[in-house]
Amino acid sequence: MTLPTGEQFVLETSTASGDLRATITAVAAGIRTLTINDIDLVPPYAEDQPQPMGAGIVLAPWPNRIRDGVWTNDGVEHRLAITEPARNNAIHGLLRYTEYKPIARERDSVTLAATIYPQLGYPFLLGTAVHYELVADGLQVTHFVENLGAEAAPVAIGTHPYLKIGGVPTADLTLRLDAASHIEVDDRLLPTGEVPVDGTEWDFREGRRVGDVELDDAFGELASDGGQVLHTLTAPDGRSVSIRADDEFDYVQVFTTRSFPGEDGDVAIAVEPMTAPAEAFNSGRGLRWLDPGEEWQLTWGIRFDGFSAD
Repeated sequence: MTLPTGEQFVLETSTASGDLRATITAVAAGIRTLTINDIDLVPPYAEDQPQPMGAGIVLAPWPNRIRDGVWTNDGVEHRLAITEPARNNAIHGLLRYTEYKPIARERDSVTLAATIYPQLGYPFLLGTAVHYELVADGLQVTHFVENLGAEAAPVAIGTHPYLKIGGVPTADLTLRLDAASHIEVDDRLLPTGEVPVDGTEWDFREGRRVGDVELDDAFGELASDGGQVLHTLTAPDGRSVSIRADDEFDYVQVFTTRSFPGEDGDVAIAVEPMTAPAEAFNSGRGLRWLDPGEEWQLTWGIRFDGFSAD
């Protein structure tokens, strides 16, 4: 039977907090499930369903949006396919519906690879891979990108994980982002500027209840601790689930919705680490240009805290 998200790779390990399991999909190298002792850390969806709302997918070679799908380099205009017709944008890269191939497999890990071939609006050749590994406190994800072409190629990486703590309404979780700036956008969710969060509704450094906000917003000037940035959701009982990422993930997008399948009207929240914001191919912000043969490796993960095996 062929599933809408392709082959399912089930990862398992035992930790001091109990049994840790994840399901990774071949299509878009997505995270379909992640549980500790059968407690959901991401909102799951059925294996016979397509990925809802980009759940858990890899965003490459750009995250977020490019206005009108148009970008220019050295006077040459490139036109990408419009993949967000309602706003006339190109969104979330070129691998959203690509089937990755497994190149390494263990009980607690899998490495999936996909090639980005030269195509409409992106005349470059990239080799990409993503390694998922269960660790003592969650899921670690490592991205690999190599420029296989003959000229420098623009690249940015993002991911689209939703987070939750099973048994706790997501609306009751407290969101903390150690971000000092908020990216202002127009009605097409494209950047118009960046402003400090001090004294504004966009300041999440002390934490705010998820149910009290509606977000589809990007944040920058992320605080780094030991080369890592951290975004956390905390339950009233003190348990938490977090995104922990290399400080190359200089931006984070946060999206909330009450329409995620299976969540029965509760809020679902995506916390999306990104190396660049929307419109990076035009602004150059956060954009990495890989020379021919150059490789790029970066890591993020979903981590849990306060869970007991009892």
